[in-house]
Amino acid sequence: MGTIKPFRETSKLSSNPPSVTSSTARFETVNNSHDFKINGYSLNKGMGIGKYITSDTFVVGGYEWAIYFYPDGKSMEDSAAYVSIFIALVSDGADVRALFELTLLDQSGKGNHKVHSHFERRLESGPYTLKYRGSMWGYKRYFKRTVLESSDYLKDDCLSIKCVVGVVKSQTEGPKIYSITAPPSDIGQQFGKLLESGKGADVNFEVDGEIFAAHKLIIAARSPVFRAQLFGPLKDKDTRCIKVEDIEAPVFKALLHFMYWDNLPDMLELVGANSKWASTLVAQHLLAAADRYALDRLKLLCEAKLCEDIAINTVATTLALAEQHHCFQLKAACLRFIAMPENLKAVMQSDGFEYLNESCPAVLTELLQYVAKVTEHNILASGFGNMTFLDCCDLNGRRVKQRLY
Repeated sequence: MGTIKPFRETSKLSSNPPSVTSSTARFETVNNSHDFKINGYSLNKGMGIGKYITSDTFVVGGYEWAIYFYPDGKSMEDSAAYVSIFIALVSDGADVRALFELTLLDQSGKGNHKVHSHFERRLESGPYTLKYRGSMWGYKRYFKRTVLESSDYLKDDCLSIKCVVGVVKSQTEGPKIYSITAPPSDIGQQFGKLLESGKGADVNFEVDGEIFAAHKLIIAARSPVFRAQLFGPLKDKDTRCIKVEDIEAPVFKALLHFMYWDNLPDMLELVGANSKWASTLVAQHLLAAADRYALDRLKLLCEAKLCEDIAINTVATTLALAEQHHCFQLKAACLRFIAMPENLKAVMQSDGFEYLNESCPAVLTELLQYVAKVTEHNILASGFGNMTFLDCCDLNGRRVKQRLY
């Protein structure tokens, strides 16, 4: 029988570099401020050494704090010649590290506040550590009383104190070894498919002879107007079929599309036309419907759509619509477009301009102001760049010093 010899493995140095891991410790302060007013300061004089007035508690960094003001001083050795002020930890906590700032406000308006701050200078010993509930930081000899009572810090027998506390927080971050990417929300698609299928529909809307099936809860959740109509104290007697007046069927279809899909439908596909004018017309009517049913997001989407599609033959009616439905951004865009010299004459000759004049005559005054601004800008571009008007404003409305020559 042969002998078994021990196997000796020859160790070899790996040529692969050692793996490196890392982590980062982050420290920051969670800051909050509290304003403390003492009305009737003189009524607290003579209350006794060690007696205090306290603010309401306020929370910073998950801990409760309060300001303590001692009208006659905090301790006997400092006598009653000084007022004392402290910030105290009033909730349970151990070794809470914090920075502080105390400001006694100058009430004369001169801004000569009395500020003691640890935020704007490097502390030799770092932030203060409060060991337990009731620990305090502050000043025993904060202000000599006789000086305080004759200063601008005391007005109408009132003192105003601002306190800022910054609690030090830390966290250690290591490398993210695993991550899972969440898919984007598809709730709009889910509701949209529900609308298309008609399953579970429990309300019908009759619009211009067409019937649209929908779901009460979804409609009510999206629009406060429909919510009142379907579930409010003055709800319609028959909520199985509601007749909707003063709105065309394609517009109501687009309204339903938004309430389920949460986006705008394809306007051209909706009206079955390949015309930018037709798309703008639907967007105009849809904006009015959005305002009627308090669909603010839809209203804003329609504003953005109309702003992109501003054109000579539709801008006047869009401007009238913006004025009637308080769309201030869209209104400003329309005014700027019309006021341009190359657009003004053509817009004034359009049918929509006559409608604008009849329905919103006040807007024409604002249009004149825009035209004047454009004219002034052109004057500047022609070589009068340093012109200043008699009201001491430049063309941008900025105040300038009037020069005398």
